Amino acid sequence: MSLVTLGVADLDRARSFYSGLGWSPTRDLDEVVFYQAGGIVVALWGRAELAADTAVRDSGGWGGITLAHNVRSPAEVDAVLAEAERAGGRVRRAGAPTEWGGYSGVFSDPDGHAWEVAHNPEWTVTDDGATLISGPV
Repeated sequence: MSLVTLGVADLDRARSFYSGLGWSPTRDLDEVVFYQAGGIVVALWGRAELAADTAVRDSGGWGGITLAHNVRSPAEVDAVLAEAERAGGRVRRAGAPTEWGGYSGVFSDPDGHAWEVAHNPEWTVTDDGATLISGPV
């Protein structure tokens, strides 16, 4: 995967939210904003334009996708959730131990895109933010 585009109802509001998370646009055009996120690009673009471009009907609801951000510790999970809430997001599930031995929580951005923030003690998060699957098979 090289690019994830999030359809947003209000580009200025979405730009402000992601700036509140500390994201800096790599390229900010009038109708689309691009962020370098590790080895992929995340773009913000109007929902109507994205739906038309991908030839789908926008039902306005959750699309069956949750994005994820892996971090190095449970404390980082809680810090990212708090940062998202301060930026205008909604914490949907507070950070807590998981049944798989990690720690995670979930927030949604102002457009309802769900983000899991997780610490998996068996995975490695590199200095540049890349997540590497490691540990027992």
